Amino acid sequence: MFEPGIIELCRKLRQDQTPSEARLWRRLKAKQFVGYKFRRQHPIIYSSQQGLRKFFIPDFYCAEKLLIIELDGKIHEFQKDYDDNRDLILAQLGLRTIRILNEELEQNIETVFKRILTALQA
Repeated sequence: MFEPGIIELCRKLRQDQTPSEARLWRRLKAKQFVGYKFRRQHPIIYSSQQGLRKFFIPDFYCAEKLLIIELDGKIHEFQKDYDDNRDLILAQLGLRTIRILNEELEQNIETVFKRILTALQA
């Protein structure tokens, strides 16, 4: 079970979603995208030491396919090392991450959905 602080943080992130997150969520929610269930801003705990849990909160997560979708805005240009490390930690848990640039989503959403479908079918 998740601590109340983690749950509240996830709720806040859902309320403060970016326009790109909202756009993608409209197609992913309620099993609308080829029948797969996605969760939005769902915590993934990757370590627990002395009662302290370390976690990441991906933008979107499909537990059935162990797939994480991250939408990357301009801030990610400055945190590439952090993102690479995060993806490595998640991969060690058996999770795959696909990263989609906000510009890519805005310019060609159908290509983005093809990428997501390919990842789900892999």
